Amino acid sequence: MTGSDTPSSFRLAYVPGVTPAKWVRVWHERLPGTPLELVQVPPADAGRLLADGGAEAGLVRLPVDRDVLSAIPLYTETTVVVIPKDHTATAAEEVTLPDLADEIVLHPLDDVLDWETLPGRPAIERPATTADAIELVAAGVGVLLVPQSLARLHHRKDLTYRPVPEAPESRVALSWPQEEPTPDLVEEFIGIVRGRTVNSTRGRAAQQPTAKEKAKRSGTGTATGSGRKPAVGKQPGKQSGTGRRAGAPKGGKTAGKRGKPRGR
Repeated sequence: MTGSDTPSSFRLAYVPGVTPAKWVRVWHERLPGTPLELVQVPPADAGRLLADGGAEAGLVRLPVDRDVLSAIPLYTETTVVVIPKDHTATAAEEVTLPDLADEIVLHPLDDVLDWETLPGRPAIERPATTADAIELVAAGVGVLLVPQSLARLHHRKDLTYRPVPEAPESRVALSWPQEEPTPDLVEEFIGIVRGRTVNSTRGRAAQQPTAKEKAKRSGTGTATGSGRKPAVGKQPGKQSGTGRRAGAPKGGKTAGKRGKPRGR
């Protein structure tokens, strides 16, 4: 799809934990005639969905295949450990990896953290999903390390979480298939995510300034900018020393009345 082949709608994929609501709201304000369709996708499937054309762009977790997809990193998430509310670790504001040495640390198959060595003791079996692992934490089987957004997504009243600064972190990015040129609607969404104004020169064509705005920007003002000449005899910034009206003749007579000529 080229930049001129603009589709009638825009499909945006997103992985669990990512909340695209603020960007979708701006989209609807700027492009009310172009529907935006949200497509939720598991993290492991996001890259393939984009490469196959299942969505025009996606809010995904890095890494992605840079030979196929372009990506703009957006933010990095804090990693937290999900624990029961009566766990001893709740007494601390943060938890270190050595603090988890004696814990069973659950490692779901859809884990999005890049571990070299998982802390703690491994479980007998890996849970299929993060949601399954949360259920096991609630049952007192072990603890779970996840990005903070996933801890919030799977919130339960009997569970809480604490930051783990030493743990690997997850980075969220806006990604789309590599094409030249980038499709117009993808450029639009890139601009929204990056905070460009509606009149940005990228994305849609910027609105042209009026003649009055051009004159104001150039510092000429509206009087000289419109081609008018200053009034003859008036010098800006120079004041009359006698206090009479500038340009009036001596003796208080106006320029419009002339006396009789003297006889010779």
